[in-house]
Amino acid sequence: MPEKYHISTTPVPPRLPRIGKYGIVDWREDCARCHNCVKKACVYDRHRQESAYLRTLKYSNFLFFECMGCFYCVQNCTKELLALTINSEYENLGNQYWTPEIIQTTWQQAETASVPVSGAGYRGKFAGRGFDAMWTDMSEIVRPTRDGIHGREYISTSVDIGRKPAHLEFKEGRIVSETPEILDIPIPLILDMNPPEFTLPRLEPFILEAVRMTDIIAIVDSTKWPECLNEKQRQRMDAYLPNIAFHLNSEAPEIPKDVLRKTRMVEIPDSDDALDRRAALREAVPGIVVSIRVPLNKRGVDRAVALVDQGADVIHGVADFNGNEINVKNPRFIKDMIREIHTRLINSGARDQVTLIAGGGIALPEHMAKALLCGADVVSSYLPFMIALECRLCSDCKPGLSCPAGLEAIGFDYGVGRMRNLIAAWYLQLIELMGAMGMREARRLRGDVGRAMFFEQMEEEIFGTLFGTRKQA
Repeated sequence: MPEKYHISTTPVPPRLPRIGKYGIVDWREDCARCHNCVKKACVYDRHRQESAYLRTLKYSNFLFFECMGCFYCVQNCTKELLALTINSEYENLGNQYWTPEIIQTTWQQAETASVPVSGAGYRGKFAGRGFDAMWTDMSEIVRPTRDGIHGREYISTSVDIGRKPAHLEFKEGRIVSETPEILDIPIPLILDMNPPEFTLPRLEPFILEAVRMTDIIAIVDSTKWPECLNEKQRQRMDAYLPNIAFHLNSEAPEIPKDVLRKTRMVEIPDSDDALDRRAALREAVPGIVVSIRVPLNKRGVDRAVALVDQGADVIHGVADFNGNEINVKNPRFIKDMIREIHTRLINSGARDQVTLIAGGGIALPEHMAKALLCGADVVSSYLPFMIALECRLCSDCKPGLSCPAGLEAIGFDYGVGRMRNLIAAWYLQLIELMGAMGMREARRLRGDVGRAMFFEQMEEEIFGTLFGTRKQA
């Protein structure tokens, strides 16, 4: 049994006042000054903390910060003077997909490296769009021996990237068939390049340090090499190369071969000569894993399948940052595109020989597990690790504009610590999900739709005979 994967973490407090969802409005005019005031009995001790917090408050829009929404004080105040309200600053975070709940949850995970808990529980809809139209099967959660994060049983989260041969050929007791290089990473997650909508100050030094500490992979645009490292990192450049996958932009200067030989994976953009470039790279750098990045536009699914049929080892299908099909009037969501690619590769008999990486719209750890259940081997994400630095996902993120989160001035230890904590929190939640599903190996999650329920399918099974199939716009 391999050594159990572990990420050492320490809490990294926020630099800015917290933007909480709830706040308590206190109407003190009729207060009876009870000696056993419900504020003193707050199980989270938030009222006492808030009093100290308000003394140093500079901006009124940070008035509500850490109320957990348990309603204890509201329900038990004898004079009914307390009322729970929603923070308007909180409601302005993110966008329709990257909701305030996702942003706040990411902040909590980046601070504590633990699974977030809300005193009010889940009070949202049980079905929605995208990944919210999909539920994982938690039937095994009742088993007293389930592992989760408690270590009673071993759960492997490692996955492979690269071509797996369909069969092996032997001659005189030795393998004579080609055995392609396979890259093993401890969790099915790689950090992607930032989408063009979010052109922020340099975050690459923090990302590269975080992936080195957690032994995962970060994709780096070759145009940024070696400027993506800070001065101290450049002095020990070789320590970072095993965790870097260069995206070989054709417009950038060529990365030296001696540098590529110290990496384990590279990525090339899809083009008419993508397979020729892949062959040339494999010849120049034997053993390297080459991924082809395919934009998931209207021809993206067909293109991904065609590349596999022509011999591609690794396909990185990328939707937009909201997880939608690119430049399509009525876009499909990434989970549906993954399922189609996965199913078509099964039908052609090539699925077990290729690695499918899915990127775009991966906002939470549960999305990582759900993408794997849809048919991906690995997921790629970027925005959660930017949000971990207290980013609010502004719609006008451009160079030269003032950043409300002050990302241009963050400290190195702070940035690395928050990203490392977020990776650790995602890892712990993946283990929890797998334990609840009775799964002991992340590789087995791939395409196991029997461990998931899809709203569209259930709706049609229940109501289809009465109302017919739902019309698509």
